[in-house]
Formats: sequence, structure tokens, C-alpha cells
Amino acid sequence: MLRARFKVNELCEVLGISRSSYYAHKASRRRPDGKRIVLRAKVTELFNESRGAAGSRTLRDQMNLAGFSIGRFKVRSLMREAGLRSGQPGPSPYKKHGQARVDIPNLLDRQFDVPAPNRVW
Repeated sequence: MLRARFKVNELCEVLGISRSSYYAHKASRRRPDGKRIVLRAKVTELFNESRGAAGSRTLRDQMNLAGFSIGRFKVRSLMREAGLRSGQPGPSPYKKHGQARVDIPNLLDRQFDVPAPNRVW
């Protein structure tokens, strides 16, 4: 670590930054932001309730309805911090249509012009 060999004044002068910004950065890294942690937890909760489909705009609206005054870009950065990426849910679990039923004969064979009603079944 450079600070062990050099004075903070000298390092800040070489790097072209003020001492106060060095100490402010050092202090900000030590204490976690409690409000940000609460916001990130709420964003994650709402994101999981939407099964991963909600984006920053939807989450912003839901957060504002829940009583948090927050903007879209703040929600976006909270989503990045939590590692959340929105995506649409996959296909429905219903079975896809396969082949026609072979046990039921197709008498019409798409011939819809019949001579009279109730003649072809």
C-alpha cells in the first residue's frame, strides 16, 4: 500500500486530487448506506414478485406506489448492484398442438361446401 511508504499529502499532490476528497472517499467506503440497502431490498422483492419481468420503469412505478420517492435511473442502478436483469417469462406450460388425432377420421377434409345442412358429419 502506498500510504505506508508516503504521506497522504504527497500522494494527493502527485495524483492531482485534494486531501479532503481522499478522506471523503475513504469514509464513504467504510459505512454502508442504510437507505440504499433498504431500496435495493425493496427493488429485489418487487422484481421477484414479477417473476423477473419488470424493468426499471415498472419497478419505479411500483416503488412510488409503495411510498418510495425514486426515479428510473436510481432503480436501474439498484438493479445493476443487485445483479437483476429483466426478461419476459418463458412460454406457457400448455401443450403445443401436435399432429391431428389419427383415431378420429377427417370426413370433410376441408371441403366446406356441402349440398345441404347436416349432411356431412
